[in-house]
Amino acid sequence: MPESLKSRTMRFLFNLYPCYRRTGVRITYVSAAFDEIRIKLPLNWKTRGYNGTMFGGSMYGCIDPVYVVMFSLNLGKRYIAWDKAATIEFRKPGRETLYSTFRFAAGELDGIRNELDTSEKVERVYDVDLCDAAGVVYAHFRKTIQIRKRTPP
Repeated sequence: MPESLKSRTMRFLFNLYPCYRRTGVRITYVSAAFDEIRIKLPLNWKTRGYNGTMFGGSMYGCIDPVYVVMFSLNLGKRYIAWDKAATIEFRKPGRETLYSTFRFAAGELDGIRNELDTSEKVERVYDVDLCDAAGVVYAHFRKTIQIRKRTPP
């Protein structure tokens, strides 16, 4: 699915955001429905660690905010999404550009809204891999996202 003007603008702005830009990562694609995002993490002076390989903080930093932002954009201002937990399994030292794709199913948003009609919070767990161009996994992440209805101030 091609990007829309709104998703291209969001990609551009997100890539300018200092906290994310400093990790060295680039968002390369945002679907028009904001249900898929792709990133690219090059090995360069921003991402290289002491041993000359990808710094683990850059590897985690590039995947950290993505699902929270995806849910925030899709669910709207009546809901709030937070990171609750994350685990990392580093499998290989990163010596080249790494890629990742984040997505969720189309019906998942309706399921979350329905669950929040009867529950205070909803948690979702997502597995994310950072891979090279050939699909070899360098790091595996498991993210737990918590979603609630926003309470009025």
